[in-house]
Amino acid sequence: MRITTVGLDADDTLWHNEGIFRLTQDRFLALMADHADSEALQARLREVEKRNLRLYGYGVKGFTLSMIETAMELTDNNAPGRLIAEILAAGREMLDHPVETLPGVDQALGELADEYRLVLVTKGDLLHQETKLAASGLGELFVAAEIVSEKDASTYERVFARHGTGAAQAVMCGNSMRSDILPALEAGAYAAHVPYPLIWEHEMADAPQNHPRFAELPAITDLPAWVRSLS
Repeated sequence: MRITTVGLDADDTLWHNEGIFRLTQDRFLALMADHADSEALQARLREVEKRNLRLYGYGVKGFTLSMIETAMELTDNNAPGRLIAEILAAGREMLDHPVETLPGVDQALGELADEYRLVLVTKGDLLHQETKLAASGLGELFVAAEIVSEKDASTYERVFARHGTGAAQAVMCGNSMRSDILPALEAGAYAAHVPYPLIWEHEMADAPQNHPRFAELPAITDLPAWVRSLS
């Protein structure tokens, strides 16, 4: 069977992202040091983030609102205006952070675009993800960009039917087992996991065992050869 379409995750697959969140979280911990110890603060922030995903979705704006909400809860709704201003400033800096593509991305996508339809499939804030794609200089290589609220099997079925020839003739590549690999396999696509050194707790999941459509690749530069081997 010939592969026609390759889907690619964005954050921490094409460009750095989680490290920016970690740095901002460390900044938040420092700002809140007088109100809670680091371990308790991180646990509360994780709890608030998870609770808010269905309301705010993924991305910097939801993370910023969750930091503010955590600060309010831990100060009995008496967080000083200066603290809230600092959190908002941290969120704005995340939105303005330069886009830095990962090593080998330009080369790999250039090779793939010569032979397959490339589709960006990513979660997060619509405006921010569109801005990052434009800043990356990779936009012209994609036939479409799908910025979705959640990645599940139905998402991949819809995306690969809309922009390709169906999931059975598609590959999904990303760094998240939970979002990029398992639901793509469930939809009937092939899936390539390219690990990133940092991963958000919410995106962790066990790798599939002995799945005929799954591959673990050391780097994105290994993706073109693997995709070609499937045809």
